[in-house]
Amino acid sequence: MPTDPTTPPNPSGGASFTPALLVLEDGRHFWGESYGATGETFGEAVFSTAMTGYQEILTDPSCCAQVVVSTTPHIGNTGWNDEDAESDRIWVAGHVVRDLARVPSNWRSRTSLPEALAEAGVVGISGVDTRALTRHLRERGAMRVGISTEENDPQRLLERVLQQPTMAGRNLTAEVTTSEAKVYQATTEKRFTVAAIDLGIKARTPYRMTERGIEVHLLPASTTAAEIAEIGVDGVFFSNGPGDPSTADDTTTLMREVLEAKLPVFGICFGHQMFGRALGFGTYKLKYGHRGGNQPVMDLSTRKVEITAHNHGFAIEAPLDREVETPYGTARVSHVCLNDQVVEGLELIRDGKVVAFSVQYHPEAAAGPHDATYLFDRFIDLMAGQLDAEGAR
Repeated sequence: MPTDPTTPPNPSGGASFTPALLVLEDGRHFWGESYGATGETFGEAVFSTAMTGYQEILTDPSCCAQVVVSTTPHIGNTGWNDEDAESDRIWVAGHVVRDLARVPSNWRSRTSLPEALAEAGVVGISGVDTRALTRHLRERGAMRVGISTEENDPQRLLERVLQQPTMAGRNLTAEVTTSEAKVYQATTEKRFTVAAIDLGIKARTPYRMTERGIEVHLLPASTTAAEIAEIGVDGVFFSNGPGDPSTADDTTTLMREVLEAKLPVFGICFGHQMFGRALGFGTYKLKYGHRGGNQPVMDLSTRKVEITAHNHGFAIEAPLDREVETPYGTARVSHVCLNDQVVEGLELIRDGKVVAFSVQYHPEAAAGPHDATYLFDRFIDLMAGQLDAEGAR
């Protein structure tokens, strides 16, 4: 740390070095080198423990308004390709790394990570002691942050950081949802039709359904229950997404209307939180959240421990030791995180059968382990059971 806080270090001494300044809302600051776009950016500082999959993480709409700190020290080694993006843009507000790869090396790489960020206009900072930064966020919690290549006074940048909105209270669904309905055809023999409510969905999720014989109708978050009924779906999927779940009243109302219609429901991440709210449970902000591809979760129905991919800063308040009666049936916790006992899954039971369920994590595994992909098969079983009960097939 330099003795003069307005004098950024230049470890290489080269003329091409562009300093960057990172300032947290509690005043702690870090110097580094600019990478990606130059300029200034603000967001919520969070850290991801994923060792691979930075392209999927940076293009995940759930990262909207977040400055992601990569705990893995070497980032950018495999460059940037045309296949692994989870949306049509980079969603992070900024990216913080320790050691940026000088030369990408992978047969699929089409450009480098710095070039991809620069093209997207996303400000990044490298050369940061990400271990110290992550320890600070673990101790103090996720907080607002600013990164700048234009400001060299930490106090002045701090003043602008403190003017930014906090993640608590932010409704970001409208920023990430699709603007128009899209249809993804089943890539095997068609078995079901599903309405997928886009709250910030990742590209791999429709793929996981279409490869199982599901025709997916991707719909904007503003879709009504009547519009879903017109399609004639066999089930409804509520996707992942960013923001504070306590602000998404319209989506919670839609979830309740879908449950009242007795349609099979599967929700993940933000969709899980909407499911919990619809059942009458509250939500709360985690101190620093779960982000990365190495989170241990137990499926309480099988007692199997899965290593899962997470990206969430809020959680559901639901009792782990008892079932709860709701207007739609009996609700119970189905999955729990073994690190901190956070609720990671919910089930709704009616007439002795599971009729709707959700998980807090990302079973599509992009990026992440594939331990939880069976949940898409569980959704198919749910819809098949509903159809059998109605005598539709």
